[in-house]
Amino acid sequence: MEQSANIVGARYVLAVKNLAASAKYYKDQLGFESVWDGEGWHFLKRDKFFVMLGECADDVSAFETNNHSYFAYLDVNNIDELFSEYQLKEIEIGQPLADKPWGQREFSIRTIDGHRIMFGQAIEN
Repeated sequence: MEQSANIVGARYVLAVKNLAASAKYYKDQLGFESVWDGEGWHFLKRDKFFVMLGECADDVSAFETNNHSYFAYLDVNNIDELFSEYQLKEIEIGQPLADKPWGQREFSIRTIDGHRIMFGQAIEN
């Protein structure tokens, strides 16, 4: 019997200007841990969220892509706690924590490279 194909995870590949500074930001500010680094790459994770940072010093930065700099929407538990954690670390908040009409409580951040991440949690009725 043939098994159907399933997507079992996702990793996000991001171009960064300064690999060392970006990896430090993900670890110190966003709470990630290193998985592997070498050859112009640094792989990091926090829980089930994986990013693969690649140094592209001469390319256009995510800041220059404006709204196209959003790359992930992450479903989280206890979004209020995560929002408070990021506020204490003075991470740039894009959209403040708010309940949305589509049934999500969400906020967004912008990394030091200009990449934007949206975090959301389903609103319990």
